[in-house]
Order: sequence, then C-alpha cells, then structure tokens
Amino acid sequence: MALMDFIRKQFIDIIQWTEDSDGTLAWRFPMADMEIQNGAQLVVRESQLALFVNEGKAADVFGPGTHKLNTQTLPVLTYLKNWDKLFESPFKSDVYFFSTRQQVDQKWGTPQPITIRDKDFGAVRLRAFGNYSFRVADPKLFHTEISGTRERYATADLDGQLRGLVLQNISNAVASSGIAFLDLAANQLMFAQALTTQLAPEFEKLGLKLEGMTVQNVSLPEDLQKVMDQKIGMGMVGNDMAKFMQYQTAQAIPKFAEGAAGGGGSGIAGDAMGLGAGVALGQVLAQNLSAGLQAAPAAAVAGAAQAVGMKAEDVMATLEKLGDLKTKGILTQEEFDAKKAELLKKLV
Repeated sequence: MALMDFIRKQFIDIIQWTEDSDGTLAWRFPMADMEIQNGAQLVVRESQLALFVNEGKAADVFGPGTHKLNTQTLPVLTYLKNWDKLFESPFKSDVYFFSTRQQVDQKWGTPQPITIRDKDFGAVRLRAFGNYSFRVADPKLFHTEISGTRERYATADLDGQLRGLVLQNISNAVASSGIAFLDLAANQLMFAQALTTQLAPEFEKLGLKLEGMTVQNVSLPEDLQKVMDQKIGMGMVGNDMAKFMQYQTAQAIPKFAEGAAGGGGSGIAGDAMGLGAGVALGQVLAQNLSAGLQAAPAAAVAGAAQAVGMKAEDVMATLEKLGDLKTKGILTQEEFDAKKAELLKKLV
C-alpha cells in the first residue's frame, strides 16, 4: 500500500481546471496527499490564471497556455524552497485556478434612501439601482485579500462586500464629479460613469477590475422630481419664454378640463389647474389690453376728425392730448402731423 501511494505521488503530471459551472472565481486543485511530478504539465485555459502557493506564500502565476513545471518555469517557488539546479524530485505545493471571465449582471441597489450632498439643493435623498460587471485581474492580491485557502470561492460569496462598496461610494462619486445632481439624475449614463470612476480604485484593492456599471433607475423625492420635470420642460423650449408659457398652458389645460368636469380639484392638482387657468386668462387679458391700446389712438383720431365747428380752446386741448399720445409712442409722428393739419383747418 505504501508503494502504491508512492507511485501515485510520482504521477501527478497534469494539472488543469475545467469549469463545471458559472460564478466560480477561485478553485483549488485537489492535491490530497499527492505531490507534483517535476516536469508535469500545467494547462491553463483562456480566461484562466493559475497561482502556486507554497506553505502559505503566494509564488508563481501562470497565464493561458501549457507549461512544463521545472525549476526554470517556477522561479519564485524554486527560490522559496531553495532548490538547486539539479533538483528533479516531486514537490508539494497548492495550486489555485482563477477565472478571469467577466462576471456580468451583478446587481446593486439602495435598500433605503441615501442622503447625498449637492451644490444646488444641499442634501438630497434618493434611491437607485442597476448592475455591474467585473473580473479577477490580480490573482495574488485576490488570494491574499479575499479567497484565501478555501477550496472554492464564488461570486455569491463576494456579492455583499461589493454591494456595500457601491453604496458607500455613491455620495463620493456625485461630490467628486462636480456635476449638479439634477444633471446626473437626468442622465443615467453620466451617473454610471461617475460611479465607475469612483469605484474602480476600490475594486483594484481587492485584485478585481470593474469592467462596467449601469444605472437603471433613479428615484427622487416628489418635490425634487417636480423641479427636474420643470427643468426638462425648459430644456425643450429653450430660453423662449413665450414658448414656455405655451408649454405651461398646454400642460394645465387637460387638468383644468378634468377639474371642471369633476367639480374641481384640491392640493397640488388644484394649484396646477389654477396656475394653468391663470396663465391662459392672463394671456387673453394681455392680448385684449394690447388691442385696446392700439385702438385708442385710432378712436381719438376718428372722433377728432368728426369734430365740426370746434372752438379754438377745444382744438388746442385736442392737440395737447394728441401730443401726449405721440410722446408716449401711441401715435406716430405722421399720424400726429396729419391730425394737427386737419384740426388747424377747422380754425379757419
């Protein structure tokens, strides 16, 4: 039996990992009491890395390819074990494989509203959620900081830690971006880029690379949402206030009609209907007033034209009134001169 154990130790000549499922980040090759034959073949597939660990110390890292294991290809392990150049006997070492594939569709979200600081609004409470993807980039660092000596380490084991990192850094991401919160909330791609910039160094500390992040939804408090809706409306019409008034009126008309049909409204809806109706009424009054001012000079001119046999003092009084209208810009110079000539003829 001892002889069979010895023979078994001599023939561990192929070390490889074929992933049997998704979501595994690190896997330890099952060594049991066996040893690795000097000159054995290490097979590392695309999207994998292999790490040799001797007595708890991380040694050599191998990328994709087939590697013959000897003192030349294991320089760090050779140094740790103090082998000489003629060493050819089996050796014992732990071998860990790491998946470098992207771990996609990892979820993040805010279970409770979080408070962030904003230069425009001071403090803002929001909810948000989305997803992200990452991969193992530094197997030595990931082994020493995260996975350790476990036989298997999966994405599910890391999920809580990474979610916490995202939530912890949302406030810093918004603050360091220098972008107004309303702009971030209205542009989810910009928000995701700010988060990625903030989080990438935090992932690197764990031996990971953050490949991408999305923000799928941002929920704001109701009052702040109204402000953002108004800003979006202003963006649609630009700086043209007349168009903005038309936009506001158009928004209010359906609510006004609904309120009229249903007996009115209350609260915010009632205020919106009152505002919409007031804007529409104000426009009508402004139009009537403008028309009235334009009609006044014409009426004055027509009334004076019909005057026959006027007294000198009446003509002078009328001219003074017409002069005031001209000074105020209501009558043009041509209109004033024409009426003046007509009135002076009536004095003859």
